[in-house]
Amino acid sequence: MDIATLGGLVIGVSAVIIAFVMEGGNLSMVIQTPAMILVLVGTLGAATITTSFSTVARIPTYIRIAVLGTKYDSLDTINKIVKLAERARREGILGLEQHLKSINHPFFRNAIRLVVDGTEVTSLRAILETEMTYIAERHKAGITLFRKLGGFSPTLGIIGTVLGLIHALASSGDASKMASAIAIAFIATLWGVGMANLFYLPISDKLRHRHEDEMFELQMITEGVVAIQSGDNPRMIRTKLLSFMNSSLRGDY
Repeated sequence: MDIATLGGLVIGVSAVIIAFVMEGGNLSMVIQTPAMILVLVGTLGAATITTSFSTVARIPTYIRIAVLGTKYDSLDTINKIVKLAERARREGILGLEQHLKSINHPFFRNAIRLVVDGTEVTSLRAILETEMTYIAERHKAGITLFRKLGGFSPTLGIIGTVLGLIHALASSGDASKMASAIAIAFIATLWGVGMANLFYLPISDKLRHRHEDEMFELQMITEGVVAIQSGDNPRMIRTKLLSFMNSSLRGDY
């Protein structure tokens, strides 16, 4: 679980709540069902128009990825690639087939399978880069969806506030009741801006961060597997892959 995601969300929401309560506000004032329905459901509806139902249905999956994610150990990946390179030199490329089951990463396993099948180096790189492109497109769908949710949410909040003001000004002749109705009308804007800046946009950026981490991992795997197929020396492969990393993260290598 990513502590930064949950911790940031808790800190952001807590800051808003604490400030509101310190100013004398009552949290029950914020829980306005009409405003929440308009902002949350309206935002989802507007975003659905711009994409597909299948993408919208993956919202729980995108949130899970943002909150849980996958932490990649680049040094461990390099070590695995180098060990496979050493085995390939000792046992030959076909000898790698018996080690396929020990590779859990689907992209990595598929890449080694292509090597075992004798895929030519240029074709191997092209196939892996094509797969990376389609993975990136799938990632882009989630990133874009949450960015759109973050864009629509404040607007729907303003629409809710305008509707509330229209109702307040048209139906209330009592100045004190009108002031209360106007205050309630602005709750929709609070929900719209709050959801955009404390949830939708941060989730979009976190998904982009996950995407960059995975693309880094896949690029390193691609370079390592292509080097194995090219017959490069394992020590040269290690040196090449370590160049992907910041010198402070290389440890004793």
